[in-house]
Amino acid sequence: MRAWRFYGFGDLRLDEVAAPVCRPGHVIVEPLVVQPSVTEAQLAFGVRTLAYEKIKRRLETEAPVQLFGHEFSARIVEVAKDVVGFAVGDRVAARAKLPCGECPLCLSERSHLCRKGPIIGFQLPGCFSERAILPAIALVKLDDRISDSEGACLQSLSDSVAAVETAEIHLGDSIVVFGQGSMGLECMQIARLSGAGQVITVDVRDEACAVSKELGADHALNAKACDPVAVIRDLTGGNGADVVFECAGGSPKQGLAGHKTVMQAVDAVRSGGKVIGVSWFGQPLEIDIDLLRERSLRYLFPDISTRGHLEHTVHLVASGRVHLKETITHVLNGLEKVPEAFEITAHKGKFKAINPAQVVVQK
Repeated sequence: MRAWRFYGFGDLRLDEVAAPVCRPGHVIVEPLVVQPSVTEAQLAFGVRTLAYEKIKRRLETEAPVQLFGHEFSARIVEVAKDVVGFAVGDRVAARAKLPCGECPLCLSERSHLCRKGPIIGFQLPGCFSERAILPAIALVKLDDRISDSEGACLQSLSDSVAAVETAEIHLGDSIVVFGQGSMGLECMQIARLSGAGQVITVDVRDEACAVSKELGADHALNAKACDPVAVIRDLTGGNGADVVFECAGGSPKQGLAGHKTVMQAVDAVRSGGKVIGVSWFGQPLEIDIDLLRERSLRYLFPDISTRGHLEHTVHLVASGRVHLKETITHVLNGLEKVPEAFEITAHKGKFKAINPAQVVVQK
């Protein structure tokens, strides 16, 4: 089969490789639609972010190697004899992070807390290929009302569901979301469904602000045209928001906000409020802990998304309560287009993309 392999940072080649052979606990799939996550797009070009050192080490010791491709929809073409609940022809999506099944957490029925298991696309081959082998425990079936393109967004959406769950929003809480890319828009929509009152979003792109308003934000602030912290305080009676999601930070090399939006999030939340840190930065940040302590702020990080979260995303999208179609702006046809998808996703501002660029592998 054909599969994309990395020979180094920025060196991606479409190679002929052996097709995967099914083994116990697994299924073989044909990817339908796959998209590079923003994190994968940064790593592909050697930009420091989550798992940079691990990917660097794999490239130095194992290249050429199949990497990335954990955000996808696929159709099952073979099922191992011991796998139940799935059949040939089922369309599926997957969660990326899996439990190891052997550590004390897994053995005490707390596998949702395990961090020792493999990650699809990082330790396990993902779906930038004509076929892929996937652990059945990672998968959920797609509802017929969900398109292949929407299915490729569900892994990201499941992480957003976990982020909003971590926030423990109270009915009527005022919410701010910094960053209106795919996860920012998802967090905004799920927060509204979870009982949020006033919802305020912030971005630096007109197209992102427009989609944010279309999908339900009460106020979509362009930070290039205003002081977002001042406006947020004005809109919340001078207090600041009850909960702030920070979804904009990351490498400025690829159009992200660096650590600026972290500082803005801290300034925009009310005393005693919560900041949910969704972004990855790839390096340490300097934060005034005394300021957080003096204002009794909670800086929280999302729990890992589970299969239950992913199953919930299927219901949210199939029922029309979360909208994804409006965020899918760039769809490319053919496995050959994968490098272009990485380029667009790595520079979404330049290409006016909202969601990562998608590649249709199979019709």
